Amino acid sequence: MFFVDAAHFVLGAYLGFLWCFERLFIKSGSGRQRFNVLGALNAVTRELILVTNETYINAQSVCELLNKLAALGLSIPITLVLDNARYQKCALVMELAQSLNIELLYLTAYSPNLNLIERLWKFVKKQCLYSIYYPDFSAFKAAITSCLNQCHTTYKQELDSLLTLRFQSFNKVKTIP
Repeated sequence: MFFVDAAHFVLGAYLGFLWCFERLFIKSGSGRQRFNVLGALNAVTRELILVTNETYINAQSVCELLNKLAALGLSIPITLVLDNARYQKCALVMELAQSLNIELLYLTAYSPNLNLIERLWKFVKKQCLYSIYYPDFSAFKAAITSCLNQCHTTYKQELDSLLTLRFQSFNKVKTIP
């Protein structure tokens, strides 16, 4: 089972915490350059499969990710847990997933707390974006890529406690029709 989602990191100010008595100027990256990361996080092994670009995440990006997952050669069925992004539900993606024997499981709308990879995106922002100035886009992109590449080594212990399969559940829920 893989949890899939995209993160769109924009070069700019990511303030972690700031409070002071005097006016303070903080350096910030300029422009609206985006580094897009479409990731699939294995729920058991925590292996991360990525597709990155600097333009847009679209159906072709999802198809590229599906092909990478199929190329892993897993002997067990593959299930992807996805949010309800329109580009993930198009015919192109659904047909490719069916041809590769990959099951697509869509979460209910507005439930990012059920997608395990959302915790990883928050961790990446905390580790390499909050309160850090990057002079240019290449340094910004390198920091994010480095952080994602170190998930199995440097950050393994922190991520083991963060990426657990413990989700909040409600036993007695009344729904409104």
